[in-house]
Amino acid sequence: MSDDFDAAGHVAHMEKALGLKVEDDWRPVVEAHVSAIQKAAELVLETPMDDDVEAAPVFVP
Repeated sequence: MSDDFDAAGHVAHMEKALGLKVEDDWRPVVEAHVSAIQKAAELVLETPMDDDVEAAPVFVP
């Protein structure tokens, strides 16, 4: 997994980009969630797939 993702920097950037204010008491929790989302996304993106695979319009188990 990538160790160069800066969750704190990303949260600060998105605050400015979206015009949001993350309260100081909540900042560590928000950063932890953003970090967890990044790790989950990285796992998904690392999954090998053929170029012709398309998303199913409806999931059927």
